[in-house]
Amino acid sequence: MKCFLIPAAALAVAGPACAQQISLKPIAEGRLRYETVDQAGLSKEANAVTVRARGGAMATSGALSATVVAQGTLALVDDYFDGLKGLSNRPLVADPENVALYIVQLQYHTKAVTLTAGRQKIVLDDERFVGNVAFRDNAQTFDGVRAELTPAKGLKLDMAYVWSVRTIWGTEGRGARQAAVRGDNLLANLSYATPVGTLTGFAYLVDQDEAAVQSFRLSSQTYGGRLAGSRMLSKEVKLGYALSYAWQKDYHNNPSQYGADYWLADLSLDVKALKLMGGYEVMGASSGAPLTSFQTPLGTNFKFQGWADKFLTTPPNGVRDLYAGAGYGWSKLAGADAVSVQAVYHRFDSDRLGQHYGDEIDLLASVKVRRTTLSARFAHYTAQRFATDTRKLWLQIDWML
Repeated sequence: MKCFLIPAAALAVAGPACAQQISLKPIAEGRLRYETVDQAGLSKEANAVTVRARGGAMATSGALSATVVAQGTLALVDDYFDGLKGLSNRPLVADPENVALYIVQLQYHTKAVTLTAGRQKIVLDDERFVGNVAFRDNAQTFDGVRAELTPAKGLKLDMAYVWSVRTIWGTEGRGARQAAVRGDNLLANLSYATPVGTLTGFAYLVDQDEAAVQSFRLSSQTYGGRLAGSRMLSKEVKLGYALSYAWQKDYHNNPSQYGADYWLADLSLDVKALKLMGGYEVMGASSGAPLTSFQTPLGTNFKFQGWADKFLTTPPNGVRDLYAGAGYGWSKLAGADAVSVQAVYHRFDSDRLGQHYGDEIDLLASVKVRRTTLSARFAHYTAQRFATDTRKLWLQIDWML
């Protein structure tokens, strides 16, 4: 694919060069992060200092563009288990060293039609089912073709066929943590803007066609809908809301036969710079057998159900997440463009058998100064009936051209 797309992109852009000027936009970004993890049951803490750099360019001529971005991740301090290397008596920090092509895509873009082919980012809705996993150094991308159509005002059809999912494990991924997971994945998303919010129907046919990846048991078909919107209650008060339901069952080579539900109800209230939020999310269970609960292998799962990463794979008995939080933001404070703080509490229970899994507190503070963002993040999971007590701390600097 790489050998084909790069010359194809160059030819596609060069073709109309006589009629239209070619513009070139450089792409550069960097990240330096310290992550430490203290997990009960393991004799050592994990300490990781990683640097991640991306660089490339986008060439544009009229409606056509070609984008190539490479990335590299280097561990300056590697006292951690990265999922592939390191001592397993230390907690997992899922940022292995890596050098790879991050994006290699050709795109045709107009007001009504966007067509993209190649290695690309795909982010749908809130990333619960399909996302980029941008928090990890080696983010998730997709080898495929995608069509985004806007046939009428407020109506959008987004369809993609993906033959390979490039995972966070990088080019040296192996076993259950593959560098790429092949399969015939179909992603369909139809949305319409209504007066009360954006109404979306979706169908995601996920084909994890690698025997080493849970023996095909992450292949699933998911169908559902979502309503997300906001309403001004006054000049300074805004109510936000999201409601979603989905049904999932086995697909393709999955040897399990199961059916499980997904529910989400989320509310937020913005009062000037103060934000209050809360919600309830259910990843349903079926029989209680492993991997027969609702799974989201293509989602940005770090964003959901706590940053301690205890529920990236849904437990056999499912999980119910009752959460509430508050945040506050300042603009143009002490020379910074933006400053924000946030705290969220989670209570985790099983979907079946009435088990209380545990509780988690998540804290975040960030400061943005021009092109640079500094952030400190903390997660503390207290186990009751699932996993083990875990504390995680991140200190991070992000820069983007």
